Amino acid sequence: MADATAHRARRITRPDAVLHGEEVGVGPTVLLLHAGGERRRVWRPVVDVLVPAGLRCVAFDLRGHGDSSGAPRALQPYADDIAAMIRAEPRGCVVVGASLGGLAAIAALGEPAVRTKVAGLVLVDVVPDLEPHRVRNFLATHGRSGTYADLVDDILARVPALRRITAGLHLPVLLVRGDDGSSITDDDVERLRRLAPHATVARIPDAGHLVARDQPVALAWAIAGITAEWQAPAHGARAQRTTGSAAGDR
Repeated sequence: MADATAHRARRITRPDAVLHGEEVGVGPTVLLLHAGGERRRVWRPVVDVLVPAGLRCVAFDLRGHGDSSGAPRALQPYADDIAAMIRAEPRGCVVVGASLGGLAAIAALGEPAVRTKVAGLVLVDVVPDLEPHRVRNFLATHGRSGTYADLVDDILARVPALRRITAGLHLPVLLVRGDDGSSITDDDVERLRRLAPHATVARIPDAGHLVARDQPVALAWAIAGITAEWQAPAHGARAQRTTGSAAGDR
């Protein structure tokens, strides 16, 4: 029997990039998408909690980050990459996206065939309805104003599309926001709820924008709890179909 705690290498070849990742664990799948400037290893303290909780975790370095090639200049290639990741996973995976990873996940879910494979979306300290002046001020405050400038400009130009996709999502959505140092305000939360009234919100004390770095254990338990909640209806529906099929065979 394979060791459930062993990390297994993953690779996805895209037309203009090669994406490198890893998976570990058995059970319902959680796809972990890191923030801009990070890499997949930022999730390891989170994974160390999720795997014993019975989840299978998959994480890739996004294009232009870590071991993955590709140019980090526009949001759509990231979205296309994430759509490819989701297509490679079993139906019913939970997608967790931090900052850039969350925005690219929203863009990927604009494709109906991709949405059908996802059980729910966890946004980590990011919302689709970005305010350009606040984004630029936040990046400047953290010394990142010149980092990925083309990508930032492209994302901000795509805010109307991100809002539209979010408003049309019929998937469970959880926003996990940080505490002091977070980029998320109460107004951001209210705008998200207007776009997606079914969205729920969890706040992680003592966490800033990079929640996976600041409070990985608390973030992991938030992900584990909501994954169990979102997976329950899917497992129930599969059991009902199996029972119905067996009854029809009698």
